[in-house]
Amino acid sequence: MSLVISDKDHPAESTHWYTKDGVPAYETEAKNGSMRSTTLRDARVRNLVPSVTTITKSAANHGLQNWMQEQILMAAMTLPKIEGEPINTFLDRVRKDSKEHGRMAAERGTAIHASVESYYKGNGSKDHPVHIQGVRAAIESRYGMLPWIAEKAFSCDYGFGGKVDLCCESAVIDIKSKEFDEDSLPKGFDENVMQLAAYRVGLGVPLSNCANVFVSVTNPGLVHIVEWSQEDLSRGWEMFCGLLNYWYAKTKLDNVRIPV
Repeated sequence: MSLVISDKDHPAESTHWYTKDGVPAYETEAKNGSMRSTTLRDARVRNLVPSVTTITKSAANHGLQNWMQEQILMAAMTLPKIEGEPINTFLDRVRKDSKEHGRMAAERGTAIHASVESYYKGNGSKDHPVHIQGVRAAIESRYGMLPWIAEKAFSCDYGFGGKVDLCCESAVIDIKSKEFDEDSLPKGFDENVMQLAAYRVGLGVPLSNCANVFVSVTNPGLVHIVEWSQEDLSRGWEMFCGLLNYWYAKTKLDNVRIPV
C-alpha cells in the first residue's frame, strides 16, 4: 500500500474530502469563481477520497444520540412555560434551546482543541493555558517525551483519508473535548476505536498504540485518557472496513473493497 502524507496547514475539517496526495479538499471553486463546500459530485470529478469520520458516520453514533436526547430533556425541564402557549410552540422552543446549548458547547470544544493544536504545532497559545497544561501533563505521564506531529493529513490506497490530532511512529492520539468531571469520566465508543484503527492503518503504522484523550470543557485541567487494546483496534478495523465497503457501495463512487 502506498502512502502519501501532507503537512500542509489547513482549516478545521468541515467537508471531509481529501485528494489522493493527502491534501484536504474542503472546498471547490464554483463557476462564478467563489469557493463552496465540496460535494460528492465534485469528488467524482476530482478523484477525491472520503475522510475516516465520513465513513464512521455511516453507523449510528449512540454517544452523540444520547447526548442530544439529554439536551432536549434538559431544555424541556428548565425552559419556563408561557401561559396559554400551544404545545407545538413550546416544543419548537425546546428544540431551539437544546440546539443553542449544543452549538455553544461545540464552539467551546473547538476553541480548546484549536489551542491544544497550536501548542503541539509549536505556535504557542495564550488561550486555555490550563487545558493545554492538563493535556500535556497527561500525555507525557502516559507516553513520555515523544516526537509528536500535530494535525497530520494523509490519504491511502484503501480509499480514505484523514487528519490526525497527534501521531508518531509508536502512537496515534485523537483529542476530544467533552463536558465531564471526576465522577463522570468519559468512556470510549465504537466510533472512537474505528477512527483510531483507521488512522493508524492510513498512516502506515498499523501496530501503533492508540488512545483518545478527553479534555473537560467544564473542569479546566481535567483530562482522561482511554487507551485501546490491540484486540479492540483489530475489531475496530474490521468494523471500519465493513462501513467503508458499505459507503462505497451506497455512493457508487468507486469499487473499493477491503477484505475483512
